[in-house]
Amino acid sequence: MKVRVDRNLCTGLGNCVALAPTVFEFDDENKAVVLDPASVDDETLLEAAESCPYDAIIIEDDEGNQVYP
Repeated sequence: MKVRVDRNLCTGLGNCVALAPTVFEFDDENKAVVLDPASVDDETLLEAAESCPYDAIIIEDDEGNQVYP
């Protein structure tokens, strides 16, 4: 799985950091950045993405197909 954060959509709410702190952290602008998506299972990764009310977390499968949102 590939994960990225759309910085234009991220507001720094922090649900993703709370649910998957080994995958996401805040940078100096209080926006989420991706650390290590492989540190959690796919279910946790999807749950963290779904927790973002702004759909700022984009998940793609290994072939580049968008899985979420």
